Amino acid sequence: MLSILVPIYNYNAFPLVLELHRQCTDCGIDFEILCQDDRSNEFLTKNQNINSLENCKFSSNNSNIGRGKNINLLAKKSSFNWLLILDCDTFPKSKKFIKNYLDIIKNNDSAVVFGGIIYETKKPQKEKLLRWVYGNKREALSVEQRNKKPNSRALTSNLLIKKEIFIQNPFDSAIIKYGYEDLCFLTVLGAKKNKVSHIDNPTFHLNLETSLFFLNKTKIAQENLAFILDSEISPSIESKIISAYKLLKRLRLVKMMAIIFKKSEDKITSNLLSETPSILLFDIYKLGYFCSIKSK
Repeated sequence: MLSILVPIYNYNAFPLVLELHRQCTDCGIDFEILCQDDRSNEFLTKNQNINSLENCKFSSNNSNIGRGKNINLLAKKSSFNWLLILDCDTFPKSKKFIKNYLDIIKNNDSAVVFGGIIYETKKPQKEKLLRWVYGNKREALSVEQRNKKPNSRALTSNLLIKKEIFIQNPFDSAIIKYGYEDLCFLTVLGAKKNKVSHIDNPTFHLNLETSLFFLNKTKIAQENLAFILDSEISPSIESKIISAYKLLKRLRLVKMMAIIFKKSEDKITSNLLSETPSILLFDIYKLGYFCSIKSK
């Protein structure tokens, strides 16, 4: 019936698995919850407790292979014809989270379904504000907002998909670093007429990184996006950064943008690490850094 795949990296996934196990058991379905750590150095002992739950398995990779490859391996190990991919730092909002997805499966409404993502309403401490503000502005979208661009506004942090479709269209093995692996995966699905359906069945994103850590990850993501663009892994990928970059390239303003970014990076960073981070400045930060990569 249902294989739940939870890729793990430096996070205690046991509370999530315990809740999923309870919900699956209450629904009386055949299920398995497969969790695989990608060479973490934290929470390994706590995550071993997953093996104490029936139909649940925790294992560890011998080396760090990246989130996409980790999910690919989990999918190959899975036993059932439906996969539910969940990030380890998420948690279902509803006690009927699994049942809601089972209703989709039983009605055969769609082969790919995104339930959505939300954030706690309580404002976090200053050090973690950027990730919270960005998540609320850009990720915690309503079903109506997501349906306007169904594949580019989905994430694989809470995705139901038929196994046969995933096996035919796995995460690209060339993408190892953090960033844009979801968008590439979902773009490929869209190109093959696998449209993502959107429902209101969200998970909370619990793990808020510090703003500084998130900025550093953002730089890695832009480096990864440049790699994806240069290697033509996903030629039809939809990204605001790529669209803006291509416009600047046509206008021969890429180097100028890179120079402006270099001169203003410290001031922009100061805002993004403050108590009032601007998402507009965050967009400029990403585009500026991307242009600085491409202008080298």
